[in-house]
Amino acid sequence: MRILNICAYTWEIGGPARIIYDHTTEALKMGHQVDILSPMSPGDEIYDVPTGSRVIPCRRTLPISRFYREFSVDLYKYLTKHIHDYDIVHIHGIWHFGSLAPFLIKNKVPKVITIHGLLDKWAVNHHKWKKDLVTFLYQKKNLAKADLIQVNNKDEEQNVAEYLGSRPKNLITIPNGIRMEEYKDLPASNTFRRRFDIPADKKMVLFMGRINIKKGLDLLLPAFADYLKVHDDALLVLAGPEDGYLTETKKFIADYQLDDRIKYVGMLTDTTKLAALADADLFVLPSYSEGFSIAVLEALAAGVPALVSDRVGFGDYIRRYDAAYLSPLTVAGVRQGLEIMLGDESLRKEFARRGREMVAQNFNISKVAQQMLEAYRVVIGTKV
Repeated sequence: MRILNICAYTWEIGGPARIIYDHTTEALKMGHQVDILSPMSPGDEIYDVPTGSRVIPCRRTLPISRFYREFSVDLYKYLTKHIHDYDIVHIHGIWHFGSLAPFLIKNKVPKVITIHGLLDKWAVNHHKWKKDLVTFLYQKKNLAKADLIQVNNKDEEQNVAEYLGSRPKNLITIPNGIRMEEYKDLPASNTFRRRFDIPADKKMVLFMGRINIKKGLDLLLPAFADYLKVHDDALLVLAGPEDGYLTETKKFIADYQLDDRIKYVGMLTDTTKLAALADADLFVLPSYSEGFSIAVLEALAAGVPALVSDRVGFGDYIRRYDAAYLSPLTVAGVRQGLEIMLGDESLRKEFARRGREMVAQNFNISKVAQQMLEAYRVVIGTKV
C-alpha cells in the first residue's frame, strides 16, 4: 500500500507525531510505502523520521494560518498534484485545513480520519465559536464522506455519535500503541537527576506533556504547593513544550516562591526523556481531555507509577487493571492522590507492575498497527 499521513509532524505537536512514527515503522517492515505531509512554520523541528519513509514539509500560509489552523497553499498544491499517487490518505485530527484539503480535490482515494480526542466536550468548548463555524461549513459533512473514522475508545465513540447525531457506520475503534521494547532497558538511575540538579533525597514527580491548561496544570500546581505545606520530600519536574500556559505556570512558581521545588526543563526527547522516566518516583497527568495519551502509555511502559485523571483516553482499562491512581479533576483530589502515592512506596511498586502489565497485554504497537493496516485493506477493497 501507498499511505499518506496528513499531520503537523513536529516535536511540538506531541502524541500524534509519535503515533504516526510508530505506525509507519511497522508499516515499513511489512513492505508498505509511507509519506507524511506536514504543515510547517519557520523554526518548527520535524519529528524523527523512520528510515524508508518521507516527510513532505509544506509551509503554513500567513496570516490565514494564525486564524485557521495549518492553512497551507503548498499543502493544497501537493495534494492537487499527487493525491492519486496514494492508495489511502490518513488525516490526523479535525478542525484544521489538513482535514479539509483532501475533500476539496476531486478524487476517489479512500480517506481515514483519526479524531485524536478532538470531539471531547472540553476540546469542543475551547475556542468554541471557531469550531461552531467549521462545523457549519464542512466538518460534519466531511466526517460523513470519510471512508473510515478511527477513534481510540468508547468515550470517543460516544463523542462522535453525539456530534453527528447518531453512531456512523464508518466508525472503527483502534487504540494507540507503543513500542514496549524501547522501555525495557532505561538509562542508568540518577542520570537525569544529576543533569538537572535534582536532590537525591527528594521524590521526583514528573509531569510530561504540552504546557497547556487542558493538561490539568491549574490543578496540579496548587495541589503540589499544598502538599509541600505538610511534606518536605518531593520536587515536581515539568517537561514539555510551551503551548499557551507557560507564563501562568512560571508566575505561579514565582508567586509561591517554589523555584527550588518546581523545575521546568522544557521538552524532553530520546534518551533524556527515558532518563527522566527512569528517575521518576511518580508520573502525573490530571488532564481534562486526551484522545489517548501517549505520555501516560510511555510512563506505564517504563514502569513508573502514575497519578492521572480518567480522561487520558483509556480510563476503562486503568480501572480494569487498577493500573494507576485515578484522581478526580479537583485540586483537593490531586492533592489527596499525591499524599497517598508519595506516602507509600509499596503501593507505587504495585501500581507500576500492574501498569506495565496492562500496556504489554493491550497496547503493544505490533498488534495495534496490524489492526490499522487491516482496516486500510478493507476500505481499499470496498473502493475497487
